[in-house]
Amino acid sequence: MKHWILVFILAFTAWDSQIALGQTLTLVQDSKIEGVTRIRDVIYGYKSGMALTMDVLKPAQPNGIGVVYLLSGGWRSDHSMIEKRLRHFKYFTDRGQTVFLVIHSSAPKFLVNEVIQDVHRAVRFIRYHANEYSVEPNQLGVSGMSSGGHLSLSIGTGLGRPLLSTTSNDPVDQVSSQVQAVACFFPPTDLVNFGSPELLFVEQEHLKRYRSAFAVDTKTREEQRKVMQELSPIYTVSKKTPPILLLHGTQDTIVPLEQSERFITRVKEMGVPAQLIIHQGGEHGWAETWESDLNLLADWFEKYLLVTKK
Repeated sequence: MKHWILVFILAFTAWDSQIALGQTLTLVQDSKIEGVTRIRDVIYGYKSGMALTMDVLKPAQPNGIGVVYLLSGGWRSDHSMIEKRLRHFKYFTDRGQTVFLVIHSSAPKFLVNEVIQDVHRAVRFIRYHANEYSVEPNQLGVSGMSSGGHLSLSIGTGLGRPLLSTTSNDPVDQVSSQVQAVACFFPPTDLVNFGSPELLFVEQEHLKRYRSAFAVDTKTREEQRKVMQELSPIYTVSKKTPPILLLHGTQDTIVPLEQSERFITRVKEMGVPAQLIIHQGGEHGWAETWESDLNLLADWFEKYLLVTKK
């Protein structure tokens, strides 16, 4: 029995070391999308003793574009989101776009500002390993829905972007998390003025279930306002912000349409290409057409990412 235990420990240690060295394991090519190779559970970082992972969908003929898709709802993320939506990503892979399905740590165990750091790390990892996945390091777009849209805009505007490190032993820390295009659905953009001027996101009655993601219950209102502003991508828009496409419905009772309207206005004021597509009657996710609307996102990435291809 002791020998069997020893063999098991040695085998597990060897496997764990392999992953720690940055190698990935293709379990099966069961992408459910014809002609696409799915690489499961690529570890892009570690946090509180757990691995941060992504799945990669690699088309047969990659065109160099990498789509970083942030699977998130209420700043929560789990692998079931991949299985539920896997077939939808054919709208990207059919164009030759490689898709990175990113799982981040979840609220309320981890706060929104910590989640933002996860997705910055994911983009850095993808850029550093770009050649391995047949994508160009400066042809990266980011996308997501709702909180995934908020995280996408945080990446796009540089909100919470970590400084490049020259002292870290991890080479991933020495590359940028900047992306070259953003296209996402119904994102919260201004948590200070959410639906009405000076109405904080955390003051909305129907959004109280998300308050724990911000840890503001013991703070004064002014302190809460400061937290909301620090986590609002509308305040970090600049002339360096990449082209941005937003899709939003007129009947969204979770994230008001005005969030996207004011954000796009701000981006255009900076002279950055931006577009808002409004769905009349659309709620927070519109059942009839949202899946095919991924074609619009793929179009956006082709327009602003393929032009840089040499």
